[in-house]
Amino acid sequence: MERMAEKESYLSPVSKKLVEMIEKDAKNLASAYLQEVKKHPNLPTYHSLPEKEVYERAYQVYSQLERWISYELESEKMREHWIELGRQRRLEGFSLPEIFLSLCLERKQLWNKIQAEGLLDNALDLYQALELYNRIVTFFDRALYYAIIGYYS
Repeated sequence: MERMAEKESYLSPVSKKLVEMIEKDAKNLASAYLQEVKKHPNLPTYHSLPEKEVYERAYQVYSQLERWISYELESEKMREHWIELGRQRRLEGFSLPEIFLSLCLERKQLWNKIQAEGLLDNALDLYQALELYNRIVTFFDRALYYAIIGYYS
């Protein structure tokens, strides 16, 4: 319990708001992502999957992001997860551009939600948002990097 409180002390108010938003709205984010995937012409392998599976995969990414932002997810665990995911996607017949585009769309949905929720309402929030933006970009960049390693292993 102390360790969790210590980790929470690292979070800026904006990061705490984002963690709460993801906890509350991960289902909506995954649903919005699913709608985007369904209409995107460059995701043919995703189109062949059942919608529920696409949704669940997106939900898992948002849940993992929430754990990353709140410092609950260790870098090594994240690395292992995404390397395995890259291997799995290759075996499922996904192309690297599809994997890349998929994660870009998930990040886009997150930023759309951040803007719609008004999470960044003032100058202090904008300053803290730089820290948050760095965490989010790092998460997605590492996810892509490790997925590519797994894809080729």
